[in-house]
Amino acid sequence: MTILKNVIAQSDKNDELQALAKKHLLLHFTHADYYDNIPLTIISRGEGCWIWDESGNRYLDGLAGLFCVNVGYSHGTEIGEAVKTQMSQLPYFSNWSYAHEPAIRLATKVASLAPPEMNRVFFTSSGSESNESAMKLVRQYHLARGDHAKTKFIARRVSYHGTSYGALSLNGMTNIRKTFEPLMPGVRHVSNTKRYKRPTDETEAQFTAFLLDEIESLIIQEGPDTVAGIFIEPLQNAGGSLTPPAGYAEGIRSLCDKYGVVLVVDEVICGFGRLGEWFGSTRYGIKPDIITFAKGIASGHMPLGGMITSDAVIEPILASPQKMFLHGLTYGGHPAACAAALANIEIMEREKVLDNVRQNQDYFRAKLEALKTHDIVGDVRGDGYHYSLELVSDKATRSWDCAVLSSDFVSSRLAPALFKSGLLCRAAVDHEGTPIIQLSPPLILSREEIDWLVEKLDQVLRQQTNIGFD
Repeated sequence: MTILKNVIAQSDKNDELQALAKKHLLLHFTHADYYDNIPLTIISRGEGCWIWDESGNRYLDGLAGLFCVNVGYSHGTEIGEAVKTQMSQLPYFSNWSYAHEPAIRLATKVASLAPPEMNRVFFTSSGSESNESAMKLVRQYHLARGDHAKTKFIARRVSYHGTSYGALSLNGMTNIRKTFEPLMPGVRHVSNTKRYKRPTDETEAQFTAFLLDEIESLIIQEGPDTVAGIFIEPLQNAGGSLTPPAGYAEGIRSLCDKYGVVLVVDEVICGFGRLGEWFGSTRYGIKPDIITFAKGIASGHMPLGGMITSDAVIEPILASPQKMFLHGLTYGGHPAACAAALANIEIMEREKVLDNVRQNQDYFRAKLEALKTHDIVGDVRGDGYHYSLELVSDKATRSWDCAVLSSDFVSSRLAPALFKSGLLCRAAVDHEGTPIIQLSPPLILSREEIDWLVEKLDQVLRQQTNIGFD
């Protein structure tokens, strides 16, 4: 009887939360149907790589929340204690002309993990804020050096750098830009590093040359005296785990040096272990002038972001007539958030989380590569603990061209099947009209859990075969 009462009570609670959410809670990037006839999944708790909803259903979190819960869901008590201790001592103070120990300690720690010469850290509350801050830093750097015409930025097609005005302007995802256009002027876009669907006889060296020639041609066309910065991700998330070809990192650094362009590397997703290194720049040999970060620095337990740069960038600004970086945020470097990040990094080091990624990344890739035996799987790509599967109806043409529209396939078949299997990951349609399955799990994911994840994918993909491709 007690069990029955608990079940009824839980059901009543879920019904109440459903009604309240649909009446009062505006959800992020969520279709209108979820306010009407589609039940919401209300998440109630987590442990390790797993989460449970209010109805008691268990899911493997194959996306680490939103690419951020790097240490999983079992360290909330420890990180929470660090936050509680800090809140009891100093619950808030700003970094506007003041400092406090958590921000100082965290800046020092981040600088120790960053690539060489990257030793100055500015804190924000999110990835969008981090990229906004970097754009302003780049502009002020050039002004301080007397390069007043350097106001333009270059980013890559299909890239995602945030949702605030400047960050949205950088985005190469036209589907989320166009509603808010006109955006910030002076942003141009070049090709990303997606190799799949390139000419089959093109070598990697030729692909790298194509990408670099395109960037240089654009700089020359716009005028080298007008181009301020280039934004890239080490591994581009949007478009599906796009990795750089050999020679790209060295080539883009050379172009930036040649034309006096600041290289900003967006590590909001790649930073803090996602690719088996503290920063993706290290993995690929990228030499940035500025790194932006967020998400994994506190494993999503508290909102925190920031950017890292060098004395070479900061000193001209501090020597300028303003004598300061003209930017500030109320919650940037929040003491409780910094305390959470310090605890998170300590856990990552103690638990050897990066070693887990390094030891399992090849195994993860090999298991996913085996899924290419399915007629529907065209490409598997990525690195570390960030992979994507691109689905096609015709492997010969590497395209989706069948009676079932890719958008209908994803929304009506693929996404529901993945959810029903107990695997939470991203299923979407890319800019070329092909379905993508994206995986970016907590960095503690074990081999046994990799096996479980891939088995579920295998089952779902088997269900999707022969759905009208002819």
